[in-house]
Amino acid sequence: MSAPSTMLRIAVTPGEPAGIGPDLCLQLALRNWPCELVLIANAEFLRQRAEAMGLNIRIKEFNGALPASAQEAGVLTVWSVGLAEPVQAGVLNPANSRYVLKTITKAAKGCMDGLFDAMVTGPVHKGVINDAGFSFSGHTEYIADLTGGWPVMMLATSGLRVALATTHLPLAEVSRAITHTRLRQVIRVLAHDLCTRFKLENPRILVCGLNPHAGENGHLGREEIDVVEPVLAGFREQGLNLIGPLPADTLFTPKYLDSADAVLAMYHDQGLPVLKHMGFGRAVNITLGLPIIRTSVDHGTALDLAATGKADGGSLQLALDTALAMASKPIR
Repeated sequence: MSAPSTMLRIAVTPGEPAGIGPDLCLQLALRNWPCELVLIANAEFLRQRAEAMGLNIRIKEFNGALPASAQEAGVLTVWSVGLAEPVQAGVLNPANSRYVLKTITKAAKGCMDGLFDAMVTGPVHKGVINDAGFSFSGHTEYIADLTGGWPVMMLATSGLRVALATTHLPLAEVSRAITHTRLRQVIRVLAHDLCTRFKLENPRILVCGLNPHAGENGHLGREEIDVVEPVLAGFREQGLNLIGPLPADTLFTPKYLDSADAVLAMYHDQGLPVLKHMGFGRAVNITLGLPIIRTSVDHGTALDLAATGKADGGSLQLALDTALAMASKPIR
């Protein structure tokens, strides 16, 4: 564990090494930051990628026994993890999937141990990790298994926050997953973290219906009548400011959003296409409900852009800014 320090220390994992995650992390090293950034990755690989991109960056070995110090432009602090095989930009290699999982594990456990104040993650490739023989449905679920808690995925961009009742499920399974128990827990986590992590007093949360037209009074499905409405009514009796269930096709309009603090969508592609249309590359993925702070980018690995210098680092920088803001606010 590190020596006492008033400066924040943030762990950053680049994700899939063949993608743009390492490029974006190297971009972070080009500017000063008011915290210590610790990149958990393979040091020699990062040197090679920086050289390929024409970046003059000095790699410094991480020492957790020292107090945190501010990030200086041109210097990158790295906690090195071994690769199984050399990385070729743009080419997935299942052999390095264990490396990806190790970087995430070190960051999450470091947060739990107090070594880091938050973790920020780059994009992973779920398919290649599963091809390597690991059961992996996503960053969020993997980190929750390491840290405990009850994770809720929320993406945010300027003017909009969207949380999800279900995440990486086939559409055919979504209806069965929208249960009283799940929905209560998601709303409980969302309301709690909006208050504690974001300091919102009695946040106004808009809730999507599952079906078109929010079920049309049962003519287009009964999930709203049987599950969503009873859960919302119970929370309203406790004082929560919940509006809905509302038809998703009209909820995402200024009439509703201008007075909302967050939207709860029932499934991944109900809420996230709208948010990414509004702010792709300028959005951040925030995992609520964990005992640690974790933020991430809003995009994938973009293998075709790896090592080209053309990747846009806006989302990773926003993820880091968001993690810093959340870590700077004491929990009530």
